[in-house]
Amino acid sequence: MTMNHQYISRATGGIVDEQLIGDRSITLLYHNLRERAPSLFSALTSKRMSSVLGYLHFDINLPLPGRRGLALLQRMGVNVQECLAPHESFTTPRQVFERQIRYWQCRPMEAEAATVVSPADAKVLIGTLDDIPELFIKEKFFSAEELLGPTSVWKDRFAGGDFAICRLTPDKYHYNHVPVSGRVADIYTVDGDCHSCNPEAQIALASIHAKNRRVVTIIDTDVDGGTQVGLVAMVEVVALMIGEIVQCYSATAYEAPQPVVTGLFVNKGQPKSLYRPGSSTDILLFQRDRIEFSEDLRANLVRSDVQSRYSAGLGRPLVETDVAVRSTIALRRSTPPLAQSSFLREAL
Repeated sequence: MTMNHQYISRATGGIVDEQLIGDRSITLLYHNLRERAPSLFSALTSKRMSSVLGYLHFDINLPLPGRRGLALLQRMGVNVQECLAPHESFTTPRQVFERQIRYWQCRPMEAEAATVVSPADAKVLIGTLDDIPELFIKEKFFSAEELLGPTSVWKDRFAGGDFAICRLTPDKYHYNHVPVSGRVADIYTVDGDCHSCNPEAQIALASIHAKNRRVVTIIDTDVDGGTQVGLVAMVEVVALMIGEIVQCYSATAYEAPQPVVTGLFVNKGQPKSLYRPGSSTDILLFQRDRIEFSEDLRANLVRSDVQSRYSAGLGRPLVETDVAVRSTIALRRSTPPLAQSSFLREAL
């Protein structure tokens, strides 16, 4: 029998039972089918099949679109008042998942320059590679080297650093926002498959994030106007039924979206990209000793009274906290090491 999966709501402080969509199918796919029919498993998690499944689930018109669109929004727990578009305009599930919201009102951000904010409405796991190396020896989530890609020149920059895994579920707002202010030092795509980000799949399949297609953006924050927390890697990972990440940075609201390219200065809290839809994951990597995660995230991570599949699968407390996009997840350390100067300054 499959166990429940729980997380902590930052908004209420309470323990929440997660309703995992398609949980039985994911368990079948990542246990029985993967072991007994590996060729079929590979086909079902391919980019082509993910696109087909995405179309069937998200692009077929809703009957009675106005009423059904409102019903779907309400069933998913979406606050209709947050949406920029009227509910009558939602004629497919895709339009619901790709909705734009009044984030400047409903997802406020602290004015403090020293903060790092969540890139998404997501359930967040945090950690420091030096503190919990057993997770990476077992390679249940990822190794930084694998995650950044086999030819990446950046992997040594994050040795011994910190990470945040931000898991988006289908009900979430699917725009990613910039977690820090700084200049884009690099952006590239690492090819891969489209595995589910369901906790059961992550426990069953080693290094699942490093197997999926992903976009890696390296942001140098040690520049004028930057957050001053060193280099930050923002890794946007596709998942089952998501084959596309649209880079569409906007400096104001969602206006004049532009591609994210090397040299672009990005402001913390602004929209950066959009997952085309389903569930997906953002992973943030930080350099050693540059940030300190928020106290509530650290306390929640090790709670033993929460029934987490990560805790059960890895043999130690490992609990997610549900946070809002643009809310603070970390602070800049007050005395950053001198050795970690700006990449862009080093290049000059």
